Amino acid sequence: MIAQFAIRLICGMSLAWCLTPRRQITDGFFRIQMLITLGLSVLACLAHLGGWNNTIPQVAGDPGSAGGIHTHTWLCGATAIVAYVGSFTWALGRRRIGTVCIVLITALALVLLVQSARTASSTSLPMSLMVVASELSTALLLGAAMVSMLLGHWYLTATGMPLAPLKRLNLVLGVATLLRIALAIIGFVLIGGLPESDHQRLLLSLRWLAGLVSPLVVVVMVSRILEYRNTQSATGVLYVGVVLILTGELTATLLAHELSMPV
Repeated sequence: MIAQFAIRLICGMSLAWCLTPRRQITDGFFRIQMLITLGLSVLACLAHLGGWNNTIPQVAGDPGSAGGIHTHTWLCGATAIVAYVGSFTWALGRRRIGTVCIVLITALALVLLVQSARTASSTSLPMSLMVVASELSTALLLGAAMVSMLLGHWYLTATGMPLAPLKRLNLVLGVATLLRIALAIIGFVLIGGLPESDHQRLLLSLRWLAGLVSPLVVVVMVSRILEYRNTQSATGVLYVGVVLILTGELTATLLAHELSMPV
């Protein structure tokens, strides 16, 4: 579960970078983003090597085979190396090479995320597609929220930056939330309605309130706040949004494990 969370965050953050007008953001922001990615990649690599992430399905051979573990480890290691190189290129202002690093990290993260979504129990193609779509939407939601919050903090030091990047990320966050809601509704229909146990109903309520409804409120609030160019207040709201989204997605992971269906 640790490695899966790290992979989701790397994938979502890298997708958010690709959807952001990078020319309007100073180089230092992406240097820090690369260092964050480096740390997450090392964490995922150590989780695979240490066996902390037994819930992650393997991608080569039979489920639980050593080949799958090695594949994930090498991909996480390659992501860490690219992020390490990217931190230097962005620090030196080499934006073209830095952009190449962003593209490589995005590609590696997508491969990792799609491979980790292949479960042994998902034998049918529709179920596999549902799991992959759910993982991608989760990654984009987490990444957009995290990068938006960090970019809001960056405006405290880079006061001359235009607001267009933060507004774009806020829009991406809204789209990711709507996509996540649509997939959650599909999962809700596939499980045949409300769960039978009160425990699962409580988790489902927390999942929807914290992870799906609250992000929409955050997007609206940030959009209104940015009309007054108050990036500090917008960052505070985004910080709350990150906490709520993390709570919602962790709850969704527990429910998906219990119900055998992404919700």
